[in-house]
Amino acid sequence: MTIQSVAAPPYKIPKRRGAVLQFIVTQPLGAAGLAVIVAMIFSAAFADALAPFDPLDVDFSAMLGPPSWEHWLGTDSFGRDVLSRIMYGARTALAVGFLSSIFGCTAGALIGVVSAYFGGKIDLAIQGVVDVLLSFPIIVLALVVVALLPKVVVAGIDVALIGAIAIPMAPRVARVARASALAIRELPYVDAARAAGFSHMRIIFRHITPNIVAPYLIMLTASVAQAILLEASLTFLGLGVTEPTPAWGLMLSGTAADFYREAPWMILFPGIAISLAVFAFNLFGDSLRDWLDPKIQV
Repeated sequence: MTIQSVAAPPYKIPKRRGAVLQFIVTQPLGAAGLAVIVAMIFSAAFADALAPFDPLDVDFSAMLGPPSWEHWLGTDSFGRDVLSRIMYGARTALAVGFLSSIFGCTAGALIGVVSAYFGGKIDLAIQGVVDVLLSFPIIVLALVVVALLPKVVVAGIDVALIGAIAIPMAPRVARVARASALAIRELPYVDAARAAGFSHMRIIFRHITPNIVAPYLIMLTASVAQAILLEASLTFLGLGVTEPTPAWGLMLSGTAADFYREAPWMILFPGIAISLAVFAFNLFGDSLRDWLDPKIQV
């Protein structure tokens, strides 16, 4: 009997006819979160056409202007349109959120799979490092990493910021991936692959890794929400995105704290944008978990 005849097929995302409609019907909260995410991506992608003003234009005659027909969400202390800066800030939030989540979750998943596959002293050593990293609050670890990494700014975004968010995510994803890989490692088709003399790399990437796609996607979706919040927090503390690049965390710092009584919209609307984005990704991630879980699917 050949290996192909006993190897279990990798986990596949449901591709039933009308899968999108089924997701909307069975997971209405997740569909609502997905709608917000799509709107956020659309506004970020077409901000040049949709934004009513240039987010960098300074108009001192319109400083601290309240919401009006001209400036729907008001202006900041430099007369810049708040709505336009929120729309352009979505680009920063999505870029940092997706890049850091992809890097962090992918690295964590591979670490978890390798740890589970080899076991023994390798697993013990890797999990020891993971435990040490998990003992730090994620914001504290992110602050340490962003302070240690060299500052390299590309398109107004510090590359160290992406690393500072991705590295704290990796051990959390590694723990989840390891738990899934431990169960897969004991399946007969993995033993058959070993008996056939396949290399460790082939078994890891061909037979184990494809079968943790579902938990990986769930962790990736949830990590984007966490990354957006971390990016805003680090930027607020002055360790993330710098002026004049539009960013939600940057809109909450600086002069916004000085004029929160006279111009509360400077803090209110960016805060709503951050909260809505995090809430939408969390809703979608939770619903995606329920939808992909074969024990829950109907």
